[in-house]
Amino acid sequence: MELTERKKKVLRSVVDLYIRTAEPVGSKAITALPDMKYSSATIRNEMADLTAMGYLEQPHTSAGRIPSAAGYRLYVDELMADYRLSIDETKSINLAIEEKMQRVDKMVEKVARLVSQATDLPAISVTSRPTGAAVKHFELILAGHGSIILVLMLTNDEVVNKLIKLPVAAGETELKLLSAVLNATMTEITADEFTAELLEKVMRSAGEAAALVPVIVDFTTDTLRRQGSTNMAVAGQSRILGLPEYRDVDKAQRLMASFDEDAFSNLPAVMQHENGTKVLVGPENVASELKDTSVVMTKFDIGDGLQGMIGVVGPTRMDYAKVTARLSYFAESLSKMFAKPEQAQLPEATGDEKE
Repeated sequence: MELTERKKKVLRSVVDLYIRTAEPVGSKAITALPDMKYSSATIRNEMADLTAMGYLEQPHTSAGRIPSAAGYRLYVDELMADYRLSIDETKSINLAIEEKMQRVDKMVEKVARLVSQATDLPAISVTSRPTGAAVKHFELILAGHGSIILVLMLTNDEVVNKLIKLPVAAGETELKLLSAVLNATMTEITADEFTAELLEKVMRSAGEAAALVPVIVDFTTDTLRRQGSTNMAVAGQSRILGLPEYRDVDKAQRLMASFDEDAFSNLPAVMQHENGTKVLVGPENVASELKDTSVVMTKFDIGDGLQGMIGVVGPTRMDYAKVTARLSYFAESLSKMFAKPEQAQLPEATGDEKE
């Protein structure tokens, strides 16, 4: 079934109305909209088609329709109108950042609180230092019958080691060959460059000690990834209790119990190769605890090798356009502030409005 422009217009209207009211939307409410020139019968038929296509859901037989996760996805990707921040909103964000973001060492907690206040939703704030560490030199030392010591000398001058039980018999000759292969192929590269193709190449060259290579690669990549640092804060969890979706106390408590760093720990990885704002709707979330919510995230630059990420968690009914606009403005303002702390000016509101 084709998703016509009329169907898209009806879907956008359902999402917009549901965002505002938190109540299932009927055809009469859509027909009453000033830019909707179709009859109630036409609207009902389009809503029935959208339901059959999976973009709308009908919670009760006699009720109106609500958007599905697929409906929100299409709305975010194609249908939502740009939300324009007012002068008051930009002033409020600017003042909050200027007054409350004086110390970088408290930045993560403060940003999470400020974003939660600005969006009235639970918020997360993350700073991370991407690891650029690599192995400068590998050394394998025979440590008695059935085990070796793997020594990694890193480019940041740290030395780490691991005792490995040998899965195969290996002597000095085999270990010297493997050490030469490792130092020829796996030094001066980051954890992300340890590919399956590289692993296969090293194993082909390692001779009788090939069975050791996966163990060495796993330990090496884990070590390199730990060289990076991440700091995360979650704020405003209780704001979820004011939303109609969570009037059920048990449902609200289950969700709040899941608002911890474990549930959010994979979100920075989702944003690693993203530019701009990322929206995860319902089942698209990487953590099972967040499958009934939506997450909106964006990144900002801190400088000195640090990157920041801010995001909010809320019902799939959230006002995506407004939340996206506010997070983007926050990110832009924070990037400029940390780029030149002594000179940075937070951006003024755009548009024709005057103070």
